[in-house]
Amino acid sequence: MSKVRDYQQLAHSILEAVGGEDNIISVARCATRLRLVLKRSDAKAKEQVAALPGVITVVESGGQFQVVIGQHVGEVYEAFRPLVSLEDEETGQPNNAPKGTILNRIIATMSAVFAPFVYILAAAGILQGVLILTSLVFKDFAATGTYEVFSFISWAPFTFLPIFIAITAANHFKVNQFIAVACSAALVSPTWAEMAGRITSGESISFIGIALSGTTYTSSVLPPLFLVWLLSYLERFLNRTINDVIKPLFVPFFSMVIMVPLTILVIGPITTLGAEGIANGYNYLAENAPALAGLIIGGFWQVIVIFGVHWGVTPMVLANFEQYGRDSFQAYQTIAVIAQVGAVIGVILKTRNKETKKVGVSAGLTGIFGITEPAIYGVTLRFKKPFIYGCISGAVGAVVASFFKPYYFAYAGLPGPLTLVNGISSDYPSSIIGLLIGTAIALILPIVLIQILGFGEEKVVPLTTTPATPVPAKEVSATLTNEETIQAPLAGQVVPLSDVPDEVFASGAMGQGVAIRPTSNTVVAPFSGSVVMIAPTKHAIGLRSTSGVEVLIHVGLETVALNGTPFTLHVEDGASVEAGQTLLTFDASAIEQHGLQTITPVIVTNASSYAEVIVGQHETVEANTAILTIVK
Repeated sequence: MSKVRDYQQLAHSILEAVGGEDNIISVARCATRLRLVLKRSDAKAKEQVAALPGVITVVESGGQFQVVIGQHVGEVYEAFRPLVSLEDEETGQPNNAPKGTILNRIIATMSAVFAPFVYILAAAGILQGVLILTSLVFKDFAATGTYEVFSFISWAPFTFLPIFIAITAANHFKVNQFIAVACSAALVSPTWAEMAGRITSGESISFIGIALSGTTYTSSVLPPLFLVWLLSYLERFLNRTINDVIKPLFVPFFSMVIMVPLTILVIGPITTLGAEGIANGYNYLAENAPALAGLIIGGFWQVIVIFGVHWGVTPMVLANFEQYGRDSFQAYQTIAVIAQVGAVIGVILKTRNKETKKVGVSAGLTGIFGITEPAIYGVTLRFKKPFIYGCISGAVGAVVASFFKPYYFAYAGLPGPLTLVNGISSDYPSSIIGLLIGTAIALILPIVLIQILGFGEEKVVPLTTTPATPVPAKEVSATLTNEETIQAPLAGQVVPLSDVPDEVFASGAMGQGVAIRPTSNTVVAPFSGSVVMIAPTKHAIGLRSTSGVEVLIHVGLETVALNGTPFTLHVEDGASVEAGQTLLTFDASAIEQHGLQTITPVIVTNASSYAEVIVGQHETVEANTAILTIVK
């Protein structure tokens, strides 16, 4: 398709096939797909849309009807958007965000709110662990000014946690950040803490005749989160109703005078009780059936991580520390994390494949810091058996540890080997003993199981296998008159396109090519040509060489959900580029922190116009290495 009317015709045809405007909840787009959320969907609609000229295929995933179009998706989206009038019933504003189920929306919110500052909390937790160790070695250290300074530094992110939440929640709910911070800062004001203390001591204080509760909001999670959520509705209402001349002053004025009292009177007490109630429910299980609690968390925590729902426990864990100064959930989490590290070590020791060893070492190192996604997606889940052995070992280790009543006495943003010291307390000496025994089992048992039972490496397609006919690298780089060379846009390990865990890319529906699991954070131009498409969320770039070869570079899978946060563009749409020129940079750790993969498909989207696309024989590549040959 190359004409405006073609895009308009396709947009009309898609709309008609899916049931018209009345059947559409929301519409969005990414680098290659028109993403629709439908009220109802059937197989007939999927078949009809997939058969339309210009549509590559249709994928239904995550509650979305995804129409895969390719690099021209932007033109189709622009033609489609005016055909539907989507308006939020409460705000009156256009609503393009996929709604999904309530559970999916809660999970997405928790991830968006906590992921950006989890490393800050992790760093503070490590500092608390260091102070614990230092105090054990030097008995008088806790009485020094040095200890006091480092101590209040370590507690500061938790004390002012509502302000961190205000910033990230404002981004998620599309609220003015400064208004959100102003409201949340009022919650952690020393004046309110002093007033709450007086109320708790028996003094009666009222607001417009309504008695106030003595709830304090330092270190709280749900009160500021719900405050910003409701503020998003109030702010939109105020922006619609207040005159533009006075809007900059009176929107924040009314937002603060309404939301802060509403939170202190209603939102805060209710949500605090809710978080404490959930925490008390878990604590009841942990106190009365500790082995069962250990079995569930040690055995299934990494399964929860896979599905991205692990952020949901954060309010409960923080409520435990706020109420009791300790938490057993993170103790069992640590054992589950270390079990996956043990599974990776087992694979490293057992495998004879150099590439698997290399990936295992990299993934295992991140596991030391409590980040298991690289270990799961790169090693244990890929071979399946190591992941199962890790879950079994985590369960066994946590059950054994449960007999010693293990706790964490300082919050760990990323529970793992480095945070074990957070389980040390003179009041609970058995805690660290149980943790050490449990983690030792969790680390050693999967290694033993893998050495004895193997891990199914022979059943998995090696990373070096390519779907196209392999040729020597020197032939790939040959410059014959009927061939064109495509260079690697970034450094990393080469993965066959068929091994990419995305149906559209793996099936070849988007075109032929290869994928790269990056070891660098810079994407460069694979040839000289021009930029023909940049995704609004910055995660994908389409290029056309001077001879007409079209290539799509898609950084990560489902990274459209990150709204461009980890990506920095260095070129503009329509710009001319030279081979090796930097196109974009990205934060791989931020992508992985959201549970997403950084594996990057490099697709020749107009491969059907050429005789053959030949994939070079490479295990790993550096940027600018010849990786594909186009035979004209």
